[in-house]
Amino acid sequence: MNNGQRCGATGRSQIRRGELIATGRKLFADTSYDALSMDDIARHAGVAKGLVYYYFKSKRGYYLAIIEDSMADLVSRAAGDTELPRAERVYRTVDGYLRFAHDHQAAFRTIVTGGVGFDTQVQSIRDAVREELIAAIAEGAYGNRDIPMLARLALLGWLSGVEGITLDWLGHQEPARETVCALLIRMLRGTLHTIAEFEPECPEPPAESLPAALAEAVPEPAQA
Repeated sequence: MNNGQRCGATGRSQIRRGELIATGRKLFADTSYDALSMDDIARHAGVAKGLVYYYFKSKRGYYLAIIEDSMADLVSRAAGDTELPRAERVYRTVDGYLRFAHDHQAAFRTIVTGGVGFDTQVQSIRDAVREELIAAIAEGAYGNRDIPMLARLALLGWLSGVEGITLDWLGHQEPARETVCALLIRMLRGTLHTIAEFEPECPEPPAESLPAALAEAVPEPAQA
C-alpha cells in the first residue's frame, strides 16, 4: 500500500470512527451507560459489533470517546468568540453549558458525578473541562488565563455551584433556562467582586449590560 492509499484508508477510518461517536452521542444523550449493550449500539449504528470493538476496544472505551468528544464541543464553545464583548462571551459560555447539559443529560451527569463508580478517567476528563472553563472565564474577565491561586479557587467554587444548580435544574426542568443563566451570571459577578477584594492583581471587571435575552429573564425586584 502506497502513502496515498494509507492516507485514504486513515481518512476513511477517521470518518467511520466519527460516525460511530456521533451515533453514540445520540444514544447516550438520555440513556445511562448500563442501559445499552454493545449489541444495541451496533444495531443502532447499523454495523457489526466487531467494528465497534475494533475502533474502541470495549464499551467503556467507546463511552469515554463519546464523553471526550462531547466535552470538546463544550470547551470549544467556551473558548470561542473572543471578538465578542465580555458580557456576550460570558452569556454564550454559560448558556452553552446549560444547553449542553440539557441535550446530553446522561453524559453530563456522568461527568459531574464522576462516572460509573470511581472512574479515574472520567474524573480526569471532568478536571480538564473544569480547568478549561475556569481559564475561559478568567480570560474574559481579566484578559489572562493565568490567574493567582486564590482567584482560581474562587472561580472553581462558582463552577462547582454551577454544576450543582444545573443537576438540580435538570431534575426539575424549571425555571426557564434563560432565568437559570441569568442567575449563574449574577453569581459570577458576585464571585468576581469578592476576588477583587482579596487579589489586587484581579480588579473587578467593569460592569456591562446583560444581553437582551438575559435582561428579559431577570425578574423584577419585589415591591416593598
